[in-house]
Amino acid sequence: MRAFLFLLSLLVFAPSAFAAKTILVMGDSLSAGYGIRPQQAWPSLMQERLRELRLDYSVTNLSISGETSAGGRSRFVAAIKEHQPAVVILALGANDGLRGLPLKQMENNLEAMIDTAKKAGARVLLAGMRLPPNYGPYAEQFFQRFGEIAKAEKTAYLPFLLEPVATRPELFQADRLHPTAEAQPLLLDHVWPALRPLLK
Repeated sequence: MRAFLFLLSLLVFAPSAFAAKTILVMGDSLSAGYGIRPQQAWPSLMQERLRELRLDYSVTNLSISGETSAGGRSRFVAAIKEHQPAVVILALGANDGLRGLPLKQMENNLEAMIDTAKKAGARVLLAGMRLPPNYGPYAEQFFQRFGEIAKAEKTAYLPFLLEPVATRPELFQADRLHPTAEAQPLLLDHVWPALRPLLK
C-alpha cells in the first residue's frame, strides 16, 4: 500500500518529470511571422504537427523581427537557462547579411550559440539563408558560411530556409522579403525532414 501511495505522489506532485520537451526557435522576422498572425507562422504550425503526431514536444518561439545574430546571442544564455530545450533551431543571420555585417562576426555569434546549446544538452538545427545576387561576391560567401559553421560544429543543417518559396513571388508579401501565410506550410514541410531526426 505504501509503495502505491508513493507512486501516486510522484504522479500528483512531480508533473514536471513528464512535461513535454521543448523545441526552442531563435530566429528573425522570417520565423516570427512578420506581417501575418503569429499562429500562422511556421513554428506555430510545427506545434500543431507535433500534437497531431503525438510527439512529446512543445515549441517556444523566441524569434524577433529585425534580430541579428548578435542580438540572438545576447539573449541566448538566458533563454537556454529558462526553457532548457531539448532541440534548438537557429534561424538567424539574414539581417546580418542584409546589413552587410562582417561574416566573421556572424560566424562567431552562431558558433557561440551552438556551443552553448550543446553544453546544455540540446541538439541543434542550423537554418541557412541566401541574399539577393546584387550583393555580389558577399552573397555567395554569406551562404557558404552557414555550411562551414554546420560542418565545423557537426550540427544538423538546413541550407536555405526559404528554398521552397524563393522563386515564387506570389508567396511573398508586398515588401518581397517576407513570406505570406500561404507560404508557411511549405516552410514547415521544408524544415521538418531536417528536424525530425533530432526528435528522439
